[in-house]
Amino acid sequence: MEKELRTEYMVINMGPSHPVTHGTVKFLATLDGETIVDLKVDIGYLHRGFEKMCENGTWQQVIPYTDRLNYVSPLINNVGYALAVEKLIGIEAPERCQYIRVIASELARISDHLTNVAAGGLELGAFTAFLYFVEARELVWDLIEMLCGARVTANYVRIGGLKNDLPEGFAEKTREVFKRCRELWADVDKLLTKNRIFIDRVRDVGAMPADEAIAWGFTGPCLRATGVPYDVRKAQPYLVYDRLDFEVPVGETGDNFDKYLVRMEEILQSMRIVEQALAGMPGGPINVDMPAYRWQSKEDIGTRIDSLIFHFKTVIEGIKPPPGEVYQAVEGGNGELGFYLVSDGSGKPYKCRVRPPCFPLTSAMPRMMKGRLLADIVPTFDMINMIGGECDR
Repeated sequence: MEKELRTEYMVINMGPSHPVTHGTVKFLATLDGETIVDLKVDIGYLHRGFEKMCENGTWQQVIPYTDRLNYVSPLINNVGYALAVEKLIGIEAPERCQYIRVIASELARISDHLTNVAAGGLELGAFTAFLYFVEARELVWDLIEMLCGARVTANYVRIGGLKNDLPEGFAEKTREVFKRCRELWADVDKLLTKNRIFIDRVRDVGAMPADEAIAWGFTGPCLRATGVPYDVRKAQPYLVYDRLDFEVPVGETGDNFDKYLVRMEEILQSMRIVEQALAGMPGGPINVDMPAYRWQSKEDIGTRIDSLIFHFKTVIEGIKPPPGEVYQAVEGGNGELGFYLVSDGSGKPYKCRVRPPCFPLTSAMPRMMKGRLLADIVPTFDMINMIGGECDR
């Protein structure tokens, strides 16, 4: 009788219409019962087409497209692209601008990590933790809105500078928001970090040895969770990060619990960076005094004929960086975010390639999931924090 019994693997589609994959990715899982035998990841459901859009617009018109890469921390994308173009031209933004860019980047990083931990907790049943961190994120978004007038797709950074300076009362508002954020952080820490249910769902799940993580191309919190202290802000300092005092938290096993702990600590470190930048910020201009490259302010356009002329030329023709190619990396919310730009001397990028940090992380999902249970896909996918906008090709 036993010889007549026959078993076979079950193949299921998880996504793209699934609460976890939310339209941007699909998992093709081969199961033996609930154990994952094989997993294939299909990306490409968002159809963003970033690179080709950039090739059909001027250098300045790319900035709003960068907002749509990692749309949870868009200000970092703005900064990375602007630094790459400035490197191509051979200019450096004023010192005050660099401090403000650091502040904007760290506010975006806080927003990114709050969203990740909140959503990761929610999908494991921790609804209260979700509410607390969404409240904290809304407060951070209040600061971003105060800074540039938008909450999500910020479009704040400009080539050679910024759209505007810090608004009046920004430092005081930041101190007030951070006070509340630290209270909410402490609440979530008490709710999750020693919670038996949460620990059982994330500890020893999605683990990756450090050598394999490096081989796969991991960066950011997922690499640091394995014990590798690589952070672009320390390894290849840009802006004024080398003047600021902050720690790079690391884990041990690279499992989902370590990824959670690293992000929780990075939230505190980012607040520390913002406070130092606000305290040490010098006065002075926020844009380079080079009208051929700087986007003209509305005030100058209305009062200066030379600004009006340059504005007309840059809108119609675009700025014209010298021919060449550059690569510029910054520390994004998920790791090393790099822009590779090629200029042929015209007003449009010949090539604008982005190195998305979550592409290698998503590629390694099969390695992390084989032998685990179907339910382990949810916390692992949450903790790599795959963002479809930058991962889509």
